[in-house]
Amino acid sequence: MDRHALFYIGGRWVEPVRPATLDVVDPSTDEPFTRIAAGSAADVDRAVAAARAAFEGFSQTAREERVALLRRILEAYNGRAGDLVEAVSREMGAPLAFARDAQLWAGRVHLEATIEALESYEFSRLSGSSLIVKEPIGVAALITPWNWPLNQIVCKVAPALAAGCAVVLKPSEIAPLSGLIFAEIVEAAGAPPGVFNLVNGTGPDVGQAMAAHPGVDMVSFTGSTRAGILVAKAAADTVKRVAQELGGKSPNIILRDADFANAVREGAAACFSNSGQSCDAPTRMLVPAERRDEAREIAAAVANGLKVGDPREPGVDLGPVVSRTQFDKIQRLIEAGVREGARLAAGGPGRPPGLDRGCYVRPTVFGDVTPDMTIAREEIFGPVLSILSYRDEDEAVRIANDTPYGLAAYVSSTDLDHARAVAARLRAGTVNLNYPAWDVHAPFGGFKQSGNGREYAGFGIDDFLELKAVVGWR
Repeated sequence: MDRHALFYIGGRWVEPVRPATLDVVDPSTDEPFTRIAAGSAADVDRAVAAARAAFEGFSQTAREERVALLRRILEAYNGRAGDLVEAVSREMGAPLAFARDAQLWAGRVHLEATIEALESYEFSRLSGSSLIVKEPIGVAALITPWNWPLNQIVCKVAPALAAGCAVVLKPSEIAPLSGLIFAEIVEAAGAPPGVFNLVNGTGPDVGQAMAAHPGVDMVSFTGSTRAGILVAKAAADTVKRVAQELGGKSPNIILRDADFANAVREGAAACFSNSGQSCDAPTRMLVPAERRDEAREIAAAVANGLKVGDPREPGVDLGPVVSRTQFDKIQRLIEAGVREGARLAAGGPGRPPGLDRGCYVRPTVFGDVTPDMTIAREEIFGPVLSILSYRDEDEAVRIANDTPYGLAAYVSSTDLDHARAVAARLRAGTVNLNYPAWDVHAPFGGFKQSGNGREYAGFGIDDFLELKAVVGWR
């Protein structure tokens, strides 16, 4: 059944209070392919009321009941794998293989990690004569982005339910179909009515209403720093908790004792993955000054070897970026790099050859980038790599930390102790040494304007709990 024009509130699929729709655009054609219902503050009121009514009972459920619910959600998620892959590919342009092996996979492993964490989570402990209890914070408003839709939905919904909260989810209106399928998954898993609710719509119309709502106890937001500031301001009047995962401009320091060619290749590939649309992408590559030309050539070869095209065609490495707005922004920033004197080594403005429509961007490498250039300062959120050089390690660390962001950083070295020592000097929530595998049990979140709070496994559960001290317990 097509539920694009409906919301999921109080355990039922319902029409919006005021009929309105939004186009959903396929970025591979830059044309709409369906419409979704567009919500308003009145729909948020309904959803929050349903969540508040459900919270009292759900917050008192036993850990075992919540584990069982999450296991049923995981089973239903796996059962809808094909639908989720197709939705993610269509709505945000991910190649089918990437949608399956990365986007779908991320949601699955985060569900598994949350279940594992919940099974052994310590909700109470004795401290002196007091019992310290962790209790669910209440109704949580969850606002998720378009670039990793399943990852971010699961990283918020799963720990919130694990904690015993009731939730209202607003997926990105740019990539909403995977969220609607996820609502069907939660319904199929038998979640109590009102524990999970979904309202689609824009940030100003729905997201801000959720953040400001007096019936919401917490907001968990992932998106741009600009939008995060607006969410925090809207939430301030009711003094609710705000957890945010925001923008990034992650440095990638390749030390002199690194396996240089391999480190440059892997760093470039990581930058271009998901068409560069990852908040923790290593977009600033820092290399020794005497090897900057070599780095530029290696990275250019990576960019030139990528196949950009229709995400539904086999063998495609990169699909389009998510929207015309995003395409235009990336083009402006590439042009700024050229204008400000960076050396263009691969890619550049315009679409790749042979692609005359759609939001396709050429994988682009800039060399001779200086820290003051626009492309070294602003988050591009596209397949654009900036290569900067350093004279010594102190300068490398100084350049790496010279950013308002602090989400992630990368260090490459054949000497692990050396890499660890540099990692200790970096101001970022996650420091990756020698391109490790994704660790879903490590906390994810940022320093500075990259946000606050942490997601993944038990760290995610922490964010949805309040501390209570029962003094005189013994």
